[in-house]
Amino acid sequence: MASTETKPKADDLAGLEAGLDALDAVEVRRTPVREIIVRKVVPPVLAIAVVLAVWQALVSLKVTAETKLPPLSAVWDSLSQMWIQGTLLEVIWTSVSRGLLGFLLALAIGTPLGLLVARITFVRAAIGPILSGLQSLPSVAWVPPAVLWFGLNDAMMYTVILLGAVPSIANGLVSGIDQIPPLFLRAGRTLGATGLRGARHVVMPAALPGYLAGLKQGWAFSWRSLMAAEIIASSPDLGLGLGQLLENGRNNIDLPGVFLAIILILVVGIAIDLLIFSPVERWVLRSRGLLLTN
Repeated sequence: MASTETKPKADDLAGLEAGLDALDAVEVRRTPVREIIVRKVVPPVLAIAVVLAVWQALVSLKVTAETKLPPLSAVWDSLSQMWIQGTLLEVIWTSVSRGLLGFLLALAIGTPLGLLVARITFVRAAIGPILSGLQSLPSVAWVPPAVLWFGLNDAMMYTVILLGAVPSIANGLVSGIDQIPPLFLRAGRTLGATGLRGARHVVMPAALPGYLAGLKQGWAFSWRSLMAAEIIASSPDLGLGLGQLLENGRNNIDLPGVFLAIILILVVGIAIDLLIFSPVERWVLRSRGLLLTN
């Protein structure tokens, strides 16, 4: 009786292996500068140009009164005046330095807190709901008690930033750890990566995407918390930051100054994201084979 089994030919096996190798290979190429400009720079520039054009059209066509929407020229004059007086960079740096230092403090507290909540069941049951509640609480709610606790000083500012940012960072890390495949953790324990060694070499690298998302959200909360504190708790002893600049514009009925402060707050927030978090995020994705181009 003739056998119905057929042996695979050598050419077929070679073709199969070549196909599998092609699937495993990830093509990584360096994106030309021109393509980066077209894809990353031109779209936001066009969007900003459209917004400014609509803004100017509303003012020029008198669709809205100048007491509600100032002309672009008036906002530019406010910016030029601050630059000539030498106060523009000082105001920006006052807020940026506070925001970054407060974020670093929140990072130092939120990271170990997130590890404890994610890895210890009792701690999660006790603190997990509190962190979720704090994350949903508006940061501005912490300004009055912080003023009563510390007075009008930098300690009050950093307290508000910490209470706004720590829950986001901790919850982001907890979410990243919860998404780690159990096989990774078992493999780490088998190789002896337990305790702090396991957290450093297994848990943190595996949870990095979720942790990074928590860091981005933590920075957003830090910046928002700082602006709320600067707007409400204005004092000459605190120096002039962007929040105080916004509040001063309101008190002086200076609408161009108000819009200038809003634009500067927005620009700083976007710049920090583009200069710090976006490169780190691209590096993480590229190291995991999730980003094919640079």
